[in-house]
Amino acid sequence: MLKTIGQALFSTTLQNPKFTPNEENKAPDYEVRTYQTTNWISTTLTGMEQQAAISTGFRRLFNYIQGNNHNKENVEMTAPVTCLVDPGAGPACETTFTVSFYIPEEHQAAPPLPSDPEVFLENRKEFTVFVRTYGGFTNMQKSREELLNLLESLQRDGARYKDMPYYVCGYDSPFKLVNRRNEVWILQKTEP
Repeated sequence: MLKTIGQALFSTTLQNPKFTPNEENKAPDYEVRTYQTTNWISTTLTGMEQQAAISTGFRRLFNYIQGNNHNKENVEMTAPVTCLVDPGAGPACETTFTVSFYIPEEHQAAPPLPSDPEVFLENRKEFTVFVRTYGGFTNMQKSREELLNLLESLQRDGARYKDMPYYVCGYDSPFKLVNRRNEVWILQKTEP
């Protein structure tokens, strides 16, 4: 338990999902990654505030990795914490946020089932994303700025992408003060 809490607080040696970088489509201000099919533990919330949704979602998922699952088994903390953001239809509409932790390799084949009915296992099929990485502490405004910068770059390069939904991702604990890593991901549009 102390190891998991230490990893969550200080973001050291956290396992990440495997991906293949696409060197052919490399740009100076973003990268292209293809993630393998993997299992994630997730929870979905609706609301107007991204940070509040991520915070609530994180707590639910942290309880899962601390043993609030059918096996009563602790699961290692991983990174990134992803949040799929699916904006509502208008400016005053609620957004759907799906917050997720990657299930570590040792549990990929048979992840413990969640005990909390608001937490679910998600099998993400292989997918390709355009990724913009940025530092510092993030918030809704900063992630939105980085998203718009990425969209502008993709338009410049004629990339095929889905503008919604999109991901915001964090790799670090709030206690890590320097060398922070955040990302926004936009899904590549697949051929029909």
